[in-house]
This record gives sequence, structure tokens and C-alpha cells, in this order.
Amino acid sequence: MKVFFSVFTFLIVVSGISQELTVTGKTLNPSNGINDGAISLKVDGGKAPYTFKWSNQSTSLSAEKATGLVEGIPYTVKVTDTNGDTVTKVFKVETESITEVFNGFMTPAVSALGSVLFWDPFAAIGIYDPVAYADKERIAIPNWSPDVENKYILKKWLKSEGSKVKKGDEIAVISKDSGADETVVSIANGTLKHLTEESGVIYNSNNQEHVIEQGAHFLAEVTYDEPRVITHPNGDPVTKGIPFIVIWLVLGATFFTIRMGFINIRGFKHSLDLAKGKYDDPDAPGQVTHFQALATAVSGTVGLGNIAGVAVAVSLGGAGATFWMIVCGLLGMSSKFVECTLGVKYRDILPDGRVFGGPMNYLRYGLEKRNMKGFGKVLAGLFAVLAVGASFGGGNMFQANQSFEQLAGQFPVLAGNGFWFGVVTAILVGVVIIGGINSIAKVTGRVVPIMASIYIVAALAVIIMNIQNIGPAFGAIIEGAFSPSALKGGIIGVLVIGFQRAAFSNEAGVGSAAIAHSTAKTNHPPSEGFVALLEPFIDTVVVCTLTALVLIFTGMHEVEGMAGAQLTSDAFGSQISWFPYVLALAVFLFAFSTMISWSYYGMRAWTYLFGKSRRTELVYKMVFLIFVVVGASVSLGAVLDFSDMMILAMSFPNIIGLYIMSGEVKKDLNDYFQKLKTNKLFKKQQPSEK
Repeated sequence: MKVFFSVFTFLIVVSGISQELTVTGKTLNPSNGINDGAISLKVDGGKAPYTFKWSNQSTSLSAEKATGLVEGIPYTVKVTDTNGDTVTKVFKVETESITEVFNGFMTPAVSALGSVLFWDPFAAIGIYDPVAYADKERIAIPNWSPDVENKYILKKWLKSEGSKVKKGDEIAVISKDSGADETVVSIANGTLKHLTEESGVIYNSNNQEHVIEQGAHFLAEVTYDEPRVITHPNGDPVTKGIPFIVIWLVLGATFFTIRMGFINIRGFKHSLDLAKGKYDDPDAPGQVTHFQALATAVSGTVGLGNIAGVAVAVSLGGAGATFWMIVCGLLGMSSKFVECTLGVKYRDILPDGRVFGGPMNYLRYGLEKRNMKGFGKVLAGLFAVLAVGASFGGGNMFQANQSFEQLAGQFPVLAGNGFWFGVVTAILVGVVIIGGINSIAKVTGRVVPIMASIYIVAALAVIIMNIQNIGPAFGAIIEGAFSPSALKGGIIGVLVIGFQRAAFSNEAGVGSAAIAHSTAKTNHPPSEGFVALLEPFIDTVVVCTLTALVLIFTGMHEVEGMAGAQLTSDAFGSQISWFPYVLALAVFLFAFSTMISWSYYGMRAWTYLFGKSRRTELVYKMVFLIFVVVGASVSLGAVLDFSDMMILAMSFPNIIGLYIMSGEVKKDLNDYFQKLKTNKLFKKQQPSEK
């Protein structure tokens, strides 16, 4: 009996041990490419089912395997069984290539810089809760997609308006022109609301209003008893914050608009006259004409962001994001005016004719005039370091990488030949930039009008082909701007998405354009400020808006989960099959022109740091061309993300200086207007006046 009892006790203990929750894992690095690491778990003991709380937000709570991970970065997973027992483990996918090492090293740096740029001050001080909540869920036609061609009719309601429903309850029967009737079930618990009357048409692909209208394919909605937190797949709450960088740029633009007396509106006509060359003085100091300076600066801002970035913004924020993009673009015109006026005023022209100007100069010497020499040196040095980093990444490698991806998608023969594409692109860029700003200005003066014309004509062609959609399209934009759904983040969420895309695209307040405009031939700094205010108008109000309108007019703004450039390409291709090839050419021209402009921005920042000799300039140009090849050959992930953020970070030292010197610019503007009114400015004689 004693032996039996001992054996029984031993079995209970062993059984208890065997039921203990244990987790083991295996890491996998399938290739030398970045961001394809995986972690696979094996769970023993405990009581199933288990939940898996991964630190990687895109991995589901029910997933035993996490994929798409950054190599070299530790990931945490907390496994919980039905009894509430938990085990926490940390895994790291080891790096196997130099690109993975760089990517893993830079990912924490991206997070650190991102935590500053995208910090939400309003949420931090408790003004509002940044967590996104949904108070209702809309029920769509089963298996609907934006490219579906069918007519759907609400045949019969199975649940009455206002009734309480549970997830899985059958609520309606719908019929369609092609295919059998379908029964629709509720996807949530709550109170049912009918969005379509019985026997009414839910969605008709031949009705253009339905194609354009946001959410036309929804037939019902269920209001929750309590608002629900919207979560990522791993269970973390989704937040819809107001990034500090957006506040910084937009507040600056608003301040300068008011401080300069709405110069973006009252100076628009004069800026066009200047760009046309009516006030070009051939004997004025500088290297390039007003138009060439404008073309160089526009080529630096009109790039892939206008194609891919806008598509992402519209798919995230809906049609309403377009309205706020336009508003932000109009405000940004004033920021450009202020920074480019100062760029010319504080430029340094060497005896050999080379011009050195931009934020480095006006931050240093403009603040030195105000007895802030030390502070000015710090701001100028910080700006120069950020500008050099930004020129190698966002202004170079990112452009080469993305233009290759877009072209390889349309021309399969290029696939796998990124290195040679990079070499050819580097040769083309090198031929231009070796000649300096005069060569760059001549090329951009020709390329920018061509690339802008190609894109604008293509976009207008798509819009004209769908001109019958103009009413629904603009209705969707206005409605989406002022009464968007909670899933789009509400009015604040849509406003932030629109402002963010515009601010990131036109770079107003970043200071980069002031480097190009400082080379213009003029005796009057404000004249170049007037020319510069056209940039955000061209970049955002025209090009970005046309991209958004193409997406909305073709109904592609409803597509989710597709890369931005591909979304825009598909929108063009939905109208004319060969349009994506035209778009691919435009993408390459956009990227090429951005690279040559940013090479000049980076070079001027480089010479500020390392000296103004021609040898110093040549060293920078050689390094820049090497990065063109690297960018096209290798995907560098976090390295490019970090460099892209450096472009935004340039706005911190720049706008601080602009605030301090805004009074000086206002005084110069008033003096300039006085000279304009009294005909004291140089003006070309028109043929009729001779």
C-alpha cells in the first residue's frame, strides 16, 4: 500500500511537471535580403488555445510564427495559455550580410529620431486620447473589390432596423446581375442600421457615382454598445496622433503667411511675371536665371512622393486628405518665400563666380547680426550635417532604388540588373553635376517642364475621360475632409494625413530650396522669394492634387494594401493600357531630376563643413555617384528611412532661424513693394515698348 501511494504521488508530480507551459523557438534567416527574418515557436504543456503577444505589431495574436522581421533586432513574445499562465521569450534573427548589419544597426536610430519627429505633444500633456476607437462597423457586400463589375440589389432584410444582432447572425439577402443570391451575416455584436432600402441598389459598377463615392459598397452598419479600441494584429492599440514635425511645419507656414500679409495670394501674379523673365537683369550678381533656379528647386521636390506618397495618403485618409493637402500647400508658399529671400540676402559670391548660400549662411550670419553668433553657428552646423545625410539618402539612394523598382515592374528585362541600372544612372547624373549649378540649372530647366508636362497631360487625360465623375469626386473630397469616418481617424486624422503628405512633399520650411534659389541673378532678395513661392503651388496644389484626383476619379482610392506607386500606376492603367509605361518614364525623370538637385544641396552643405575648394566639391560628387549605384543595387531599408527623416529634421534649425529673422524679411518685402510701385526695379523692355 505504501509503495502504491508513493508511485501514485510520483505520477501526479510528473504529470504536473509535464503540464508546465514551455516555449522554445527557432530563428530563420532565409536570404541575404533585409526584413525577411522569421521566428517559429513550439509550445508544450499548459492548456490550449494559446495567445501570442509579439512585440512585432504586424504579427497576429494567434500566430506561432512571426515573419518579415528585421535581422539583428531582438523581438519579444509573451505566450499565455487558457489558465492564464505565461512565458516570455526574447529572440533575435542573426544577420548574415552587410546590408542586414546596416539595416539592423539603423533601425533603433530610426525609432529614436522618429520618436522626436512624430512625438505627439497634445497627447503627451493629456489634451486628448490618441488611441483610435471605433463606435460602429460597416458591413460590405461579400467579396467586393473596387474592380468588380456587377450590380448588387438588397433583395430582403432578415433583421429589422434597430434590432440587436450578434456576430454571425444572418441579416440580409442580396441578389446580383451575375451569380447566385448571397446571404450577408453580421460581423459584430450591436444595433443594426440599414444603409440600403429593401429592393434598392447597393452598388452598381456602371454607376459612376457609386465608383467614386467612398464606401458605396456598404449595405449596413452595426453600432457597438461600447466604443472599441482599434488594434494592430498583435493587440497593441492603434494611435492617431498629431506628429510634432507636422505641427512644426504647419504652424511655421501659418505664422509666415500672416506675418507677410498673405504673400502667397497677393504676390502670386508678380511671382509669375518674375518666373517668365520679365524682371531678369543679365548684369545682376548670381549664376542662373529666376526660372532656372525655380526649375532646380522644383526638380528637388517634385519626385516619387508626388506619385507614391499621395496614393498612400489618399488610401489612408480617403478623398478628404486631398483638401487638406491643398490647404497645406498654399500655406507652405509663405515659408518658401521667407527662406529663399534670406538665402539670397546672405549668400556669398566668390571671385570665380561660385555662389554659396542657403540656411547655413543665413543661420550663421543672420543670427550673428543679432548677437547670437554661437547659437547661429550651432544651428548652421546642425543643418549642414542633416543636409549632407539627407542628400545621400532621400535625395539619392531612395530615388535610385524606387525608380529602378518602378521601371523593373514595367520592363521585366531590368529585373535583377539593379547594379547596371545604377551605373548608367550614375553616369547620367555625373555628366550633369560635374558641371556645377550652371549645368544642373540648364538640365532642370529643360527636364522639369518636360516631365511635368508628361505627368500633367496624362493625369488630365484620365480626368477628362472620367469628366462625368467631377461632381461625385469633389463631393467625396469635401465630405471626406469635414465628415470622415472614425476608421480614417476622424477630421483630425484626415487633416493630419493631408498636411503631412503636403509638408513632406513640398519641403516648405525644410530650407533645401533656399540653396538653389541663392544662386539666382538678382539685386533684390525678395524677388527670389516671390519666385520660390511658386514651388509648393506646383508641387502640391497642382501635381499632388492631380495624382489624388486620378485616384478618386478612377475609384482606386478605395483600394487597400497596395504599394503607393503601384496604386497610381494601376489607376492610370485602368484607363489606357500603355499609360503605366508613360508613368514609369515620368518616375525616372522625377527621380533623376531630384538626384541632380539634391547633389547641389548636399554639396553646398558639404563645402560649408569641409571648405569651399573645388577639390572638396569633387570629393563630394564622387561619393554621391557611388551612392547612386548602391541605392539602385541594394535595398537598405532603415538606412533610407533614417536619411528621409533627416530631410524633415532640417526644418528644426531652419524654422527657428526664420522665426527670428521674419521681421527683417517683412521690412525687405515692404521696401521691395515700394520699388515695384515706383518702377525702380529692372524690367525687360517689351517689343511693343521699343
